[in-house]
Amino acid sequence: MSENTINLRKNPSRKECEKVIKKILMTEVLERGTNEHFKTAADFMSYFQSLYPASDSLTKQVQRAVKSLQMPKDERGYFIINKTESQLEQDKEIAFLLKKTNASLNQFEGYETLFLKAEGKYKDYLYQLLTESDTFADKIITMINSSHGIILFTSNKHQLEILINSLINR
Repeated sequence: MSENTINLRKNPSRKECEKVIKKILMTEVLERGTNEHFKTAADFMSYFQSLYPASDSLTKQVQRAVKSLQMPKDERGYFIINKTESQLEQDKEIAFLLKKTNASLNQFEGYETLFLKAEGKYKDYLYQLLTESDTFADKIITMINSSHGIILFTSNKHQLEILINSLINR
């Protein structure tokens, strides 16, 4: 090639387009917290046209890449880069159930733990009875059934210790 020949860049492959689209969307999400600009393949064209000559084949390649990525869209129609369609559906179901169950996050810093050592075939039944007990309802925040006993979380460790010891020593 002579120095006077114009070196035109060819169009990127579909895979290259996919990588660029992912980078663009990840940058958007990292900078803004969410995608607020990209709804269709056409929204990516200004970037690609700044690197490659505008052509129908470039447009089709970008469209193929967007289609191949199978990105779900949010409720406003913007692409979601970091989730699959099934993850998005699962997230919607989780959000629905969180609302339905009046869920809220509680910090564990204020809770204390006790380990109730219990073994044998009746440990699971003990766990069930403690779960259903009216006596323990206001004393146990939650429990974890473990391999050699039950981990109890409480807001008043001393009171729970006295109650359990009184029942152990009956």
